[in-house]
Amino acid sequence: MNNDFYQAIEGRRSIYSISREMTISDERLEKNLWRILKTMPSPMNSQSGRMLLLLNHHHDRFWEITLETLRKIVSAERFSATEKKIAGFAAGRGTILFFDDQEVITSLQNKYPTYRDTFPVWGQQANAMLQYAVWTGLAEEGYGASLQHYTELVEEDVRKEWDLPESWQLIAQMPFGKKTAPAGDKTIEPMEKRFLVKK
Repeated sequence: MNNDFYQAIEGRRSIYSISREMTISDERLEKNLWRILKTMPSPMNSQSGRMLLLLNHHHDRFWEITLETLRKIVSAERFSATEKKIAGFAAGRGTILFFDDQEVITSLQNKYPTYRDTFPVWGQQANAMLQYAVWTGLAEEGYGASLQHYTELVEEDVRKEWDLPESWQLIAQMPFGKKTAPAGDKTIEPMEKRFLVKK
């Protein structure tokens, strides 16, 4: 059996030390993201997931918006640590923003009222699969990435800055770049507590 699939899963980690250096061309990156988005499963094939790839000054602008938003709510004594954290994300090659199109979700709710309360949950689950696939794909191409959630704080400004539809709900942000340091140690809970088999 080919172990590449499992090695790819094991190779995906949260990487916070990243640089702007490219590991693949931007054209290849776009093609990879396109392929992932096109093939991801979604409830009733609704395809509500959306992505925005930010490179160069667009990447910089996103983290400028985030920093200025945080400046308004983070205390002065804690802001230097926040500034350093945001600078680490901004040091990367780019950022991928993940959205869920609420217009699609609402349409499904109207069409299938029995599952009205479940469709938003299913949309989030589908988006999580998309995020995971992108994250693993980036790792396979030599990029380090992490998943961030400054979502509600910057969502309105993001829509205005990049002229996005009001129905696009921001779910998560993924800064990525060439790894400049390995992932930290990870504690694994005993698998016997987490995985059961009944034969």
